[in-house]
Amino acid sequence: MKILHILKTEPEDSVKKIIEEHRKGNDVEVLNMNENKNYDLIVELIEKADKVMVW
Repeated sequence: MKILHILKTEPEDSVKKIIEEHRKGNDVEVLNMNENKNYDLIVELIEKADKVMVW
């Protein structure tokens, strides 16, 4: 499964643990909105993902 995690702020430890667990059996992409404002890329990543989580 392709999972996209979109970070609006610096993730808490619990969020980091969830992302690491997802990496064990899935294709995981992490996008930091503070570092990346390429909205075309963001839309493309969302379209390709099976699941999107925003933190």
